[in-house]
Amino acid sequence: MGAVVSFLLLTGFAGLGFVALPGGPVPTEWNPFEPLDIAAPASPLTRYKLARATQGEACLQVLEMADVEIAPLPPFESSEQCHIRNRVELSSVRGVEIAPVETACATALRTALWVRHGLQPAAEEIFGTGIDRLHHLSSYNCREIRTLSGSGGRMSTHATADAIDITGVTLSDGRRVTLLKDWDEGDKGEFLRAARDSACDWFVTALGPDFNDLHRDHFHLQTRGWGLCR
Repeated sequence: MGAVVSFLLLTGFAGLGFVALPGGPVPTEWNPFEPLDIAAPASPLTRYKLARATQGEACLQVLEMADVEIAPLPPFESSEQCHIRNRVELSSVRGVEIAPVETACATALRTALWVRHGLQPAAEEIFGTGIDRLHHLSSYNCREIRTLSGSGGRMSTHATADAIDITGVTLSDGRRVTLLKDWDEGDKGEFLRAARDSACDWFVTALGPDFNDLHRDHFHLQTRGWGLCR
């Protein structure tokens, strides 16, 4: 992404007819000097801006300007392995309700981007309606990674709230879509696969029923890892 930014700066956005100067005529999503705007269309610079926005206080500032109901909380420190630094409580993402969940700010930010650029467009395209509620299991959980053969011996990203488990959505027309019941069911299954694929755009790792049976009822979405998308 650094190469993209360098190219745009060196060429002065010549191909677009813009000059990349602070406060200039460049659209927000194309201006590397402008902070991440969740509501703006995605562009090749969005991931670059996301990387900057997850650092320090920038994350909270982006969320507070993005129609996201967020409450900053004091850091939580149970141990060196189990903690929530840059801790927030998330309860709504651009009009989509979510049962209040304590999580890391970066997890909340990526969730908001997923709702805006993944879930809502997929619901509107497939069902002709939007999403009213996002259902989750949890974010923080001080535990080791689970595998089909038992404990994985390493701490889960849930131990630092760098992950969130999503079980489904409620559509604006009242229909409920869940992974456990609908993964292989017609339009609902199509939507859930589109949701998983778009989650891979905004989270570093996204796991669902295609990964293993432990994820048959939820998407495991995390902000760090090896880039696995299944």
